[in-house]
Amino acid sequence: MTFQPTRAIVTGSDSGIGKATAVALAAAGMDVGVTWHSDEEGARDTAREVEALGRRAVVRRLDTSDIPACGEVIDELAAKLGGLDVFVNNAGTGDNAPFLDLTLDQWRHTVSVDLEGAFVCLQRAARHMVGGDGGRLIAITSVHEHQPRVGSAAYDAAKHGLGGLMKTIALELGREGITVNSVAPGEIATPMTGQEDEDPRATDRPGVPLGRPGDAREIAAVVAFLASPAASYVTGASYAVDGGMLQMGPQAGSHIESDDWRQA
Repeated sequence: MTFQPTRAIVTGSDSGIGKATAVALAAAGMDVGVTWHSDEEGARDTAREVEALGRRAVVRRLDTSDIPACGEVIDELAAKLGGLDVFVNNAGTGDNAPFLDLTLDQWRHTVSVDLEGAFVCLQRAARHMVGGDGGRLIAITSVHEHQPRVGSAAYDAAKHGLGGLMKTIALELGREGITVNSVAPGEIATPMTGQEDEDPRATDRPGVPLGRPGDAREIAAVVAFLASPAASYVTGASYAVDGGMLQMGPQAGSHIESDDWRQA
């Protein structure tokens, strides 16, 4: 296991899962490229936490709907870091609407950010790893990479597509020593889910086997493993980090006693 990562980029690392991941990678000995879309101060706060761990942080704004310009941001961050060992595609969005009400603009925005922007950024990151000592490409997808949700047609399609993209990249880049994996979170207590990074252990979720939402740091821990030398033989995989949610399919189905689930 000669791969020793010291340079990482985490997109959407101004809060939530991205922030926790940037800090976890810094704790593992990596300098980190931090990106933000609308919360610059959040990104600066992430950078301060990275620096408090004795690592360097480089902060840039990234709009993954600005294609292909978003790839140039990845190139710039890699140049500032002196190369790239680990790339975590975390930036994403979601427009929730029933399929019949979903507008084409909503569809295009979600697919553009979650799939097309991810493709551009992953490709740029990979080009900095090819010909070197290997690398790690990691995408934060969702449990909805694997199972759909009512009212999330665009999001589900984009995340299914991103999961498929990662598997294909894993096949193509294996000979370069680059591993490619996904992490598929369930409900995580972050601003994106309206929970403002609160302690999830105080929130009751009877339909989740572990009985609660997850903490962003629990996702970051899995990402940090996949970024490490210890994960050198893991590629093409998607890790569901969901408290067991995906295992509840038939069990949940037989216990639902109302039509409330049909509402977006």
